[in-house]
Amino acid sequence: MTHSPPKDLLRWPHDAMLAVLARADVDRLRTFAEPLIAQLPVIEVLENRTGLVMLPMRDTAQGTHFHLGEILMSEARITAGGQIGYGMRRGRDLEAAMAMAVVDLAVACGVAHAASAHFLDSEARAQAQSDHATLCRVEATRVDMETF
Repeated sequence: MTHSPPKDLLRWPHDAMLAVLARADVDRLRTFAEPLIAQLPVIEVLENRTGLVMLPMRDTAQGTHFHLGEILMSEARITAGGQIGYGMRRGRDLEAAMAMAVVDLAVACGVAHAASAHFLDSEARAQAQSDHATLCRVEATRVDMETF
């Protein structure tokens, strides 16, 4: 049985939701995901592993894409109630990848949509603030070569 997401999650396309969850604060993510497990049908773990993936980058001068190198990732894929939950996070933290997969699965199963939307909104705001602060620090180091 597939549930359609309520209106409060319609603004969170699946790829955008996974992007926020992949960067979510690990402690907040674990704390949010833990009680969701009891609300889900029996969960089957399909994959729970670490591995190296290529890190793609774009050369801003020429616009070409290249691989910077490999990065260690943790990945989890779970299923329950005919739905699949997925999580992939940077580093060797299988619990965080599993927590991400639990949240994804809960949304897919129609569990805790309002709480999930609130969590995603909160994490997205925190990430935007962190990104802005980082960009401000980078901008402070920019040198205008025309002034030399």
